[in-house]
Amino acid sequence: MHKAVRVMVKPKAEKKFKRGYPLLSKEDIEQVSVLKEEGQLIELTTKTGAYLGTGYYGKQNKGIGWILTQNRDEKINQAFFERKIGVALTARQELYASSETTAFRVFNAEGDGIGGLTIDYYDGYYVVSWYSEGVYQYHAEVYEALQNLTDYKGIYQKKRFNTGGKYVDEDDFVVGERGEFPLLVLENGVRFAVYLNDGAMVGVFLDQREVRKTIRDKYSEGKSVLNLFSYTGAFSVYAALGGAIHTTSVDLANRSLAKTIEQFSVNDVDYEAQDIIVEDVFKYFKYAKRKDKQFDVVVLDPPSFARSKKFTFSAAKDYSNLLQEAIDITAEKGTIVASTNSAAFDMNKFKSFVHQAFQAQNTKYHIEQEFSLPVDFKVSSTFKEGNYLKVLFIKKGV
Repeated sequence: MHKAVRVMVKPKAEKKFKRGYPLLSKEDIEQVSVLKEEGQLIELTTKTGAYLGTGYYGKQNKGIGWILTQNRDEKINQAFFERKIGVALTARQELYASSETTAFRVFNAEGDGIGGLTIDYYDGYYVVSWYSEGVYQYHAEVYEALQNLTDYKGIYQKKRFNTGGKYVDEDDFVVGERGEFPLLVLENGVRFAVYLNDGAMVGVFLDQREVRKTIRDKYSEGKSVLNLFSYTGAFSVYAALGGAIHTTSVDLANRSLAKTIEQFSVNDVDYEAQDIIVEDVFKYFKYAKRKDKQFDVVVLDPPSFARSKKFTFSAAKDYSNLLQEAIDITAEKGTIVASTNSAAFDMNKFKSFVHQAFQAQNTKYHIEQEFSLPVDFKVSSTFKEGNYLKVLFIKKGV
């Protein structure tokens, strides 16, 4: 195991680390130059030598490492990883026991005590995502822990630390038996076709589980539903199964057509009775307005950042404008499901974007429900920005 290098924090950063803040930034420390090798352990101290915590050096889009413990006597070794992962597995026992849901998160990075590492479960298969070369240096310990603690069919991995935090494209299979894809998993009784060895994403975002269920159970029956930035159409599938009279799914990516057809098909929904459109969402707004289209439910779940030939979108800057476009094509007393996974702002700021949009459109609204991450996406009380998901069910015109 790596030998720890001592690193002093700047006085202005001492307080947050004493409170247990886990993310290490280069602005927080005095001598970044001593950090040479990703994965090396860091012993964080004040200028006077008081111990603050032990972590590792690993460059991500956010920060240069994570604090793993504030106990000087706790060793970062095989037993440490096994203990952390074991606690996380125990906390998900209710989900493991479910016959309705066979896909969920079992380890959520700093929320479960190891920043930069996530582990997802897909009906006996585990997908481990590594967000820096630093944390990947501990892959042997993590895989041994999973092999010791779980009855797995197979383990896959996603290396998300290429230039700019991009996915490293390679064979993602690690150990066990290779899966046959598509692998059909369940979420609230709904089937999803997932691919564990086909690029950075598998076909469904697990953090929206409760939102999808709410759309199916409370907002779909007899409704027309528009799903924007639809990816593989998961919201549309739930809406159709909830009794929607019609769904429209819009996404710019060419793959979204075949993937959405597949998700409808594995749930015995006639995809030909739905609209699946490969188009820039901003162009679709113009088309919908020209045709005077109105939808009872509009699901708005853009990426934090997106760029097409004519448009660039940043959630932190442009969400309010995007929402104004959605308001125009939402029926009176209809519902907008406004969602963002941007960690750049909190729920209060997100609500201010909503208020700005409706105020600009001179339209009344009421927030009926709000969601953040589900229980399996555990969040650290000392790292609130880890609770990145923000979803609002907004009733228009009341």
